Amino acid sequence: MDCRISEPVVGPRSEDTLPASVTTAVKVVIVGGFGVGKTTLVGSVSEIRPLTTEETMTQASADVDDIAGVERKTETTVAMDFGRITLSDKLVLYLFGTPGQQRFWFLWNGLFEGALGAVVLIDTRRLEDSFDVMSQLEERGVPFVIAINAFPDAPAYPMAELRAAMDIPDTVPMIDCDARNRGSSRDALLSLLRYLHTLTTTPPESR
Repeated sequence: MDCRISEPVVGPRSEDTLPASVTTAVKVVIVGGFGVGKTTLVGSVSEIRPLTTEETMTQASADVDDIAGVERKTETTVAMDFGRITLSDKLVLYLFGTPGQQRFWFLWNGLFEGALGAVVLIDTRRLEDSFDVMSQLEERGVPFVIAINAFPDAPAYPMAELRAAMDIPDTVPMIDCDARNRGSSRDALLSLLRYLHTLTTTPPESR
């Protein structure tokens, strides 16, 4: 799949938001099923106070959204999460977390515009929720990596078994991730950037 080229930052910068040395901004999207930890990841890794659009879940939404496996979840993202992380004195990532429920997928078109790639968060308790998400990315031609989020009560499987169950090509990175941990979340983002770099340097017939 093709990789979009990032664009340089233009226009004035506020000293309290970006270092003056930053020249490149990359848009990355965090996707996954309902309750998989997207808001948690953005919040844990963002160097600024993240923007969230979480609303309290009501009994009415419980009749629409499948909460099996995440029964203790009380809030849900209804538009997007937004955060930022500076990876070097010249490179900054803007993070956009998508809502997981299919009824909010109409928002994805705007969120994916200009995105270089995506991190797909996976909950092994609800593995089937990832299939439609990955299909959406493939249809849009958005490169992605898989991050298996750590939940205390989630079953653990060998990475090879998960890759086979989700029919993920060997070339697509899969890593373990704890969305609550800043370092682990940062590693997931770096995995995506390394993969994107590989796509720009590897001939399509070799991928």
